[in-house]
Amino acid sequence: MTTAHTHEPNSVPRPGGNAGMESQYLEIRDLVVDFGGFRAIDGVDLTLFQGDLRFLIGPNGAGKTTLIDAITGLVPATGDITKSGTQLLGLKPHQINRAGVGRTFQTPSVFDNLTVTQNLDIAGGAGRSFWNRLRARHGIPEIVEQALETTGLTHHRDRPAGILAHGQKKWLEIGMLLVQDAKVLLLDEPVAGMNHEERVETGELLRRLGGERTVVVVEHDMEFMRNYATSVTVMAAGKVLSEGSVAEVQNDPRVQEVYLGTSNVGTED
Repeated sequence: MTTAHTHEPNSVPRPGGNAGMESQYLEIRDLVVDFGGFRAIDGVDLTLFQGDLRFLIGPNGAGKTTLIDAITGLVPATGDITKSGTQLLGLKPHQINRAGVGRTFQTPSVFDNLTVTQNLDIAGGAGRSFWNRLRARHGIPEIVEQALETTGLTHHRDRPAGILAHGQKKWLEIGMLLVQDAKVLLLDEPVAGMNHEERVETGELLRRLGGERTVVVVEHDMEFMRNYATSVTVMAAGKVLSEGSVAEVQNDPRVQEVYLGTSNVGTED
């Protein structure tokens, strides 16, 4: 397995993030999502700062993925969602993406017949004009080279994405967000289906990214959460049940009750 490297500054995520004047943030206020009378998201308030690797956990049906869908414009919602002062609610998904909010899905979405570099170059070209995309490329853009190194895929740059290992495909998908210069990364179960080595590499990748961006990880794997989260939001029945450090949420009686009445919040959903 290739070890990931990075051009990112030597910063690490920390609880609360970097709440300085120039830091990025995502603010959600009174968010509501209704599906035919069923309230999937019920008045959620969240503030996420750059530099805080936030894990979003909760039982099945808690509303975690629906929350990510609402942030990225895939489901209608009411309330407020702002990224560093820019209102996202009401924008189309591609507009939200251009505003610097990127997401991954549980199943990697890459172009299997194209090389790793071509996948990254196409993703990075989303902001280029139609005519610029038609022109022949001379060399590899620096942002693509950085994404290759950051995700540990430099030695796989000329391989078709379809023959990558499962974990490598997920890293490529994250790289495709990096070349779009996404400042908010919303990652839905990034280690699902990975082996132990891939999980460790992914955790280190998220830790590096979380030092410089606003990163939200929807996760069922509680061991992975305990190893890498700097803060945790627990959802249940469409609401925020608890927030804090890993230790704080694990010791919250309300969280213990939701997780089958046990103090071991390591129970898989």
